[in-house]
Amino acid sequence: MKLNKALSATLIASVFVVTLAGCDRDGPLEEAGEQMDDSIEDTGDAIEDATDGN
Repeated sequence: MKLNKALSATLIASVFVVTLAGCDRDGPLEEAGEQMDDSIEDTGDAIEDATDGN
C-alpha cells in the first residue's frame, strides 16, 4: 500500500507541475489548466478517502 500511495503522490505531483507550466498562457490553455487542477484535486481527495479505510 505504501508503494501505491507513493506512486499516486508522484503521479499527481508530476501532473500538477505540467499543469502549472501550461497556466502561464492566457485563454484556452489557462482554462484547461484550471480544469486539470480541479481534476487532480478531486483525484487526490478520492485517493485519500480510499486509503483512510485501510
